[in-house]
Amino acid sequence: MKSQPFARYVAALIAGIVCYVQLPEWDELPIATLIIGLALLIWGFLRNAGKTIKPIQLTSGTGGLLILVTLGWAITYQRTASNRSDNLVHLADTLRAYEGVVSAQPEERAKTYRVELEIRRGEWKNDQSINQWRPLSGRVIVYLDKADQAMPKYGEVWLVSGSPRPIDPPLNPGEFNYKQYLSYRNIYHQQYLRPFQRHILGVAPPNSITQLATAVNRWADSVFTHQVGTRAEFGIVNAMILGVRDDLDSELYRAYSAAGAVHILSVSGLHVGILFAVLTFLLSFLIKRPRGKLLMAVLQLAILWFYALITGFSPPVLRSAGMFTLLILANAFGRQQQLMNTLGASAFFILCFDPYALFSAGFQLSYLAVAGIGAWQSSFYQSLTFRNKWVNRLWELTAVAIIAQLITFPLGVFYFHQFPTYFLLANPIVIVMSELLLPLAMATLAFSWVPFVSDVLGWLLQKTACLLNYAVTQTSQLPGAAWDGLWLSPVAMLLTYAVILTGVALLLTRNRTYVWATCITAMLLAGVILWDEYEQAHQRRLAVHFLPHRTAISLTDGHRSTLLTDLDTADTRSYDFYLKNTFGQWGVSDLAVAHLSRNLNAVGAPANIPAYYQNREYALWVWQGKTLLFVNKLSGRNRWRLPAVIDYLIIRRNALEDWNQLNGRIVARHIIFDDSNKTPLTDKLLTDAKQLGIACYSVRQMGAYVASLN
Repeated sequence: MKSQPFARYVAALIAGIVCYVQLPEWDELPIATLIIGLALLIWGFLRNAGKTIKPIQLTSGTGGLLILVTLGWAITYQRTASNRSDNLVHLADTLRAYEGVVSAQPEERAKTYRVELEIRRGEWKNDQSINQWRPLSGRVIVYLDKADQAMPKYGEVWLVSGSPRPIDPPLNPGEFNYKQYLSYRNIYHQQYLRPFQRHILGVAPPNSITQLATAVNRWADSVFTHQVGTRAEFGIVNAMILGVRDDLDSELYRAYSAAGAVHILSVSGLHVGILFAVLTFLLSFLIKRPRGKLLMAVLQLAILWFYALITGFSPPVLRSAGMFTLLILANAFGRQQQLMNTLGASAFFILCFDPYALFSAGFQLSYLAVAGIGAWQSSFYQSLTFRNKWVNRLWELTAVAIIAQLITFPLGVFYFHQFPTYFLLANPIVIVMSELLLPLAMATLAFSWVPFVSDVLGWLLQKTACLLNYAVTQTSQLPGAAWDGLWLSPVAMLLTYAVILTGVALLLTRNRTYVWATCITAMLLAGVILWDEYEQAHQRRLAVHFLPHRTAISLTDGHRSTLLTDLDTADTRSYDFYLKNTFGQWGVSDLAVAHLSRNLNAVGAPANIPAYYQNREYALWVWQGKTLLFVNKLSGRNRWRLPAVIDYLIIRRNALEDWNQLNGRIVARHIIFDDSNKTPLTDKLLTDAKQLGIACYSVRQMGAYVASLN
């Protein structure tokens, strides 16, 4: 570790960042670490000041690391936008209008444009109820209807009427925390705009470099549009080179995910690494020439940063470009380098600029993969040798894929809940094809002004992308291509890494200590998994899920669950986003879906639900002694009433407009509003219920209703 100081520095900085995120109210913590760090640093310096031979200064080193912990805390505090007094999160009054500038390249969605606005000032009433424009800061995600509107441009200044609303937290168990994800980017609000709610005041780009990157990105998009004719291949090239997935077919995306090659569709450190390796190979002839290393470094840096430019300075590419810049400069000047120290240095400077990058899945996966490959790939690759150079090359790529998958799969399962079965088959093919596609794409851009050459390069690029799509699609269609629905708790993930690290250390060192360490961590991991399995096998849950403008009720017994919903069968995206992770977290392996008709005139029960009755106005479900009543309509003509007390009353589709409508009809222990009800009506009923002393629950305001029936 003495030769790798930045590995220690970045660890201390990360400790400070994590301390702020987990304990932001502990203001005494950075003060204490700073005082103790300075005291240890000064004491160690004074104690060894008069000595000719300086011993290892453990005291001073510890003090320096504590100061870096303070630095990590302070940088994170400074980079947190909500700590600014003029930030939108502190605004108590209703915002009537605001002025903002488009601060990032807009994204095109199926029906909307997704735009990031940087607020400059806002209009709201002062203490005298007079509207005034005042300075205001904050970032807002704006969704703009695409109908008859051109895509917004970076740097446009907008005057927006209305007030953005805070981003909702996850409302279902296990649901992706979109609010937290955006908060790490200092975005806390969003707004859906209609065309009349915005007025373009002008164009004033906040950053000239970002403006240049945006313009180059759009130019590259136009080149690929012209040269790569077919939609599937154009979508892959756009995703891999420009980081734009708007033209990517959903079926093709699922094929890449099932084949374990979805990482290739997001511009990342992998792309920079492939480009670096190809450039090193192509320019290696310069090494033996006078000043060849320097010329090689200049060309490598120019091409790498041009790639970063055409991606619009994507954060993952910037991180990787910074890391490889250090490697290139070290090689050019003949400096001895340690991979871990270089990784630590690049991570240190990145986190100083953006401490919240630490919580990005891409940041974690890319650094883990590079660290694992650097530490283990050489030994693993040398364990087998082949005389044929092409077989040896294939084994080298396979070794890289195995090490990268081994070190990243616990984190991948934790974030994405699946594991690609045929990654060994797909990844070597993907890497080889990427080594061809990336240089071809760069050459297509570089020679786009040469008529005949550009056409040839565009044809080669299109055919390469076609072969890549074909290989991935064929792999994804193999039986059992992906294990889906996997779930690791944070504790299980950390124990999995402990087993991997101690097991690899045992193989490399043959030290008996690691035998015990591997056995103990494996037993702890088995215990955690068995306990989770026991709890899931004995669970009994009733859940009214949050599903926008829909009904979704599930009854779970062990690993089996029945879901009653009016969600369209073709709307797999809503199910995947809102409900899939819930059943994955609960360990549900047998899910029966019964479709509840949205037509109030429909009569009859879904065929696969026992003890279920439905008529035009209500539906009754009896499950293990519990009664559930779904009310569709409360009309004055038919004054039906239920003689028994209902356990769970679920109000659907604005059936209840006034609490008096329930008098003489229903007595229920629990009253729940699902999200098929209009929000203003539900808000009114909740307010009235509070005054009347009626206990009720709304999934829109409070999240999914989950009751344990054990």
